[in-house]
Amino acid sequence: MAEPGLANGQRRRERRPSQREGAERDIYRSLAASIDFGQQTPRYFQLAAAMRKAITSGALHAGEAIESERRLATLTGMSRVTIRHAIEELLRAGLLSRRHGSGTYVSERIDQPLSLLSSFSEDVRMRGGRAGSVWISRETVAPTPHEAFALGLRPGGLVVRLKRVRTANNEPLAIENAVVPAELLPSPESVTASLYAALAKLGHRPATGVQRLQATLASAEEAELLGVLAGSAILRIERRSYLTDGRPVEYTTSAYRGDRYDFVASLAATTPARGGGA
Repeated sequence: MAEPGLANGQRRRERRPSQREGAERDIYRSLAASIDFGQQTPRYFQLAAAMRKAITSGALHAGEAIESERRLATLTGMSRVTIRHAIEELLRAGLLSRRHGSGTYVSERIDQPLSLLSSFSEDVRMRGGRAGSVWISRETVAPTPHEAFALGLRPGGLVVRLKRVRTANNEPLAIENAVVPAELLPSPESVTASLYAALAKLGHRPATGVQRLQATLASAEEAELLGVLAGSAILRIERRSYLTDGRPVEYTTSAYRGDRYDFVASLAATTPARGGGA
């Protein structure tokens, strides 16, 4: 008897998996095959280690979407709970990243040079992306004691404080809190996309700067703003920049997603002292 919807004598053609789909299935099945059920090590941890190896070896490519929990459970024969715990381990380690409404992907790393004094917007444009902002606050206020000290302000001075989530191609990458003396930037609303562009129009673009980096974990609030798990890796950056005459113009603290950024510095060898050892 013919299947419903098919004429007599016709057979339904079975869809064969593409070569790529077949390769993906092989990758995920090999991950499951690497699990030693006799070990005391939790299965999710073994699966996370196997996926880490697949990512670092290039079997799972940067930017590639990871199958859904349900699909992975089918391909590997493991429970969705095991799959979920393994993925959460890799999200915390920064090897995977989650995009709201889209899915989970192998993280693509951004190499950010430390030797250039440039704005977030300029950095994104240099990589061919589209920079954006989700504003949290723009205000002119009295500085905190720490901000007043960092900017060398006299008593009674005011600052413009700008807090926003910085995005590239609509993906949240960093939380930025910039503080500038109000005498150098009278109106918070003058900053639309780039702080440095607004300062340049007023003749106050930073000329030199100092940055400090610290590796920490994302708070619950930061995780929500950046679309990552609480406790994920975060790179905190404190930047102080100066005008050509040495006056402080900017004090910015930022929280960058550790799963997306590698900060890179160029090094040069020093001339060894005569008679010096290795």
